Amino acid sequence: MNFTHLLAFYEVARAGSLSGGALRLRVSQPAVSREVKELEDRLGVLLFDRLPRGVALTYAGKLLFDYAERIFTLAEAARSELKEIAGLDSGHLQIGASATLGVYLVPKMIATFTTRYPKVSIELTVTNTQEVVRGLGNGNYTLGFIEGPYDEARLHAQYVGSDEIVLAAAPGLRQSNGQLLLARNLAERRVILREPGSGTRAVVESAYQRAGFEMVPSMSVSDTEAIKRMLVSQPSMAYLSSLSIETEIARGEIRTLEVADMRIERALHLVWLKRRSLSPCARAFFELALEHTAHAGGPFPIAGGHVCDAPAMQSDQARLTPCGHP
Repeated sequence: MNFTHLLAFYEVARAGSLSGGALRLRVSQPAVSREVKELEDRLGVLLFDRLPRGVALTYAGKLLFDYAERIFTLAEAARSELKEIAGLDSGHLQIGASATLGVYLVPKMIATFTTRYPKVSIELTVTNTQEVVRGLGNGNYTLGFIEGPYDEARLHAQYVGSDEIVLAAAPGLRQSNGQLLLARNLAERRVILREPGSGTRAVVESAYQRAGFEMVPSMSVSDTEAIKRMLVSQPSMAYLSSLSIETEIARGEIRTLEVADMRIERALHLVWLKRRSLSPCARAFFELALEHTAHAGGPFPIAGGHVCDAPAMQSDQARLTPCGHP
């Protein structure tokens, strides 16, 4: 059905005359009459009885008018709602974020966004990087925040910051004086890591593989906060995001140990699926992420984790001992 014909019919019916319909549509009366006649010919029914003064709907015309009214009412509602979304007077945004970003970075962005656009609702799901990417693919999230490498064939990505993965330890666990802690020592000793699928774990394992070692964790834990509580309560070590332990470091609850021959850094990205256009809400959040990035000093490339040139080694083995013990 031609919607131009339908609109002409609808406005004539509302006005009760061809001339009134033409006035509503701001076109000539012959043009409206032609549109209505073509619609009648296509449908094979009369829609109006032509009267000396105006027109009257036939039975078929009344039936079509009911449908036309619903169609154009819905169309106006859609137009109005889309206009509100375009102006960010309403809308809903679903975001998936990996654990580090979802807990320590994205909430700051959301706080700024909701102050700026209070009528837009946001749903944030914090999970691991693997699940964020899966959620983007099945439509659960519009935007995702992930750590480390990403699939360039499937995802657009915008750098939003960098993070160093550090060796965190219980406050009583210290390096022996004059001893260097080496990457291979940690591979042998085994440390606590995040669960498989975590961006933090992936970048640590990748760095160790490039160094020729296999990192086999003593324990896999899916929650960063749980790992931190373990470090506070027992003499153990874990690779964690530096962002995640800022508060504990300041309080003296956790300390970091320097690995002489390895430094692990990663890029943090905002990602979304290729071939998917961003809604006005998502575009506004994207622009906000750029503002936060610029405020943090602007983007620079980081290639996952890398092994640094090691200084002259004083010992092939480094020992970690609790304070007060040999």
